[in-house]
Amino acid sequence: IVDLPAEALEFFGSFINMDDPRHARQRGIVARSFTPRQLQSVLDSVETICSEVIDGFCEEGEVDLVKALSEPYPLLVICDMVGIPRSEFKTVLDATNVILGGGDPEYMGDGDPMETLIGAAMQLVGIMNELAEERRKNPIDDLVSSLVHNELGEDMMTPEEIGSFFILLAVAGNDTTRTAISHGMNLLAQNPDQRKIWQDDVDGVTDTAVEEIVRVASPVTFMRRTATGDHTVSGHQFSEGDRVVMFYGAANRDPRQFPDPEKFDVRRDPNPQLGFGGPGPHFCLGAHLARRELSVAFRQLFARLPDIEVSGDVVPLDSVGIPLVGGIKHLPVTFTPTAPVG
Repeated sequence: IVDLPAEALEFFGSFINMDDPRHARQRGIVARSFTPRQLQSVLDSVETICSEVIDGFCEEGEVDLVKALSEPYPLLVICDMVGIPRSEFKTVLDATNVILGGGDPEYMGDGDPMETLIGAAMQLVGIMNELAEERRKNPIDDLVSSLVHNELGEDMMTPEEIGSFFILLAVAGNDTTRTAISHGMNLLAQNPDQRKIWQDDVDGVTDTAVEEIVRVASPVTFMRRTATGDHTVSGHQFSEGDRVVMFYGAANRDPRQFPDPEKFDVRRDPNPQLGFGGPGPHFCLGAHLARRELSVAFRQLFARLPDIEVSGDVVPLDSVGIPLVGGIKHLPVTFTPTAPVG
């Protein structure tokens, strides 16, 4: 896990790589638009977008689920929430694949890796800054308007801040859910008894099943921090300046917290999983939306493609080193074709 300058970390990670008071300021601005009430229209649109995406492949009978559903579905939710036109969808998708591709040649191409990475980030910043400038002049009822225009005199994001925030939103808000959907389908293939439990009682099991997918998949592989003081944690002495790497997959398999931690149990309860981060100021702002997206995806798959099955080898991300998000990049599935509902 390489060292990056603080400026680069903030450019690619926005406020997840900041301490207070800067973290509190930027997160506070964004949090005004990420309350359940403010997100209600987005949450309502999740069902429609998921149905639209499944309509696009339900007649085929055989697809790569990552390309057909896991990739487009959460990113379309993000783009619609922000106000990014569908014409820019492929640009945003390709850029996010580069930024969180972990150096995978399929996404990076043949050019210089650092130039490719910076170029992808600048594409996202350019799209967002153009939209933000339009919303400053002509605000509407959407997320970007609430971030850059407020008649109550509340603090707003600068152009530099909103560009970095969109990288965070487009990358973290998309790739994590995409990874959880793909891992979730693969986990069901590996555990047919758990799939039957879930499909036999979708209403009763979905909430706990979603938490268990997040626990076992742990889409975010790690976060890296620096100790700001001397402290002892679990008998280990940390000194000021020590570099600390937190591995969520390991925490989510701690036998002190999770009985039989390697078992995938769709009815696991309690399930104090840390896939959205631990309690505290950096807890994932989009957790509510991610849970909704996962719930809707599996409800619709069970209802519309009830016999969907993994039909070939799972292809993991071919990363250089440890990826921030440990994804599945190809997942072949088969199912009985059905007619679109839209």
